[in-house]
Amino acid sequence: MKKGKKYIESQKLIDRTKLYDAEEALELVCKTASAKFDETVELHVKLGVDSRHADQQVRGAIVLPHGTGKTTRTLVFAKGDNAKAAEEAGSDFVGAEDLVAKIQNENWFDYDVIIATPDMMGVIGRLGKVLGPKGLMPNPKAGTVTTDVAKAVKEAKAGKIEYRLDKQNIIHCAIGKASFGPEKLADNFNALMGAIIKAKPAAAKGQYIKTCALASTMGPGVKVNSAKLA
Repeated sequence: MKKGKKYIESQKLIDRTKLYDAEEALELVCKTASAKFDETVELHVKLGVDSRHADQQVRGAIVLPHGTGKTTRTLVFAKGDNAKAAEEAGSDFVGAEDLVAKIQNENWFDYDVIIATPDMMGVIGRLGKVLGPKGLMPNPKAGTVTTDVAKAVKEAKAGKIEYRLDKQNIIHCAIGKASFGPEKLADNFNALMGAIIKAKPAAAKGQYIKTCALASTMGPGVKVNSAKLA
């Protein structure tokens, strides 16, 4: 794929053979985010685990100190007092079987996070094949299956993100916008890396953090010295 002039100019600022400290890497990411829109800054971490084994899964959620810079739309599956609590907490959508039907019949995805009370999981289970591939299925580990829906809604709105391994044993997460600047991005980076390190499975052997890189939406990747992280 042919790269644009801005990308090529940005690449010149980065030494591809060097491993940067996180703070220096984030300064470069902000400097090379040259698009006309506010680019998202993403973290990519390859772990020394095997996601095919249940005892080597790495998954969780964390509220980033400065949020993600993105407006998160929440959908809550709940009834009665829980539904009322979700509405009062500011959830964008609240419902039960009616919303299951809407998703099934209309292919409706105007939301970013789904939260559900435990008693609703039997109903939502019908949507597994639709929500699963999109990473939208509520999960207790991510705090999206809960009896405290109000807290879950507020955390999602405050910038809570979920991290999980893909099939290549890599975690991909947005940690904010280029406009945040290096300092705020460093706070978010350190919070997320701390959570990933804390989530190290007991079954993991050898080097846990294999590689770590940061990049903006349209910018080149910057390699981070992972030896200083673990």
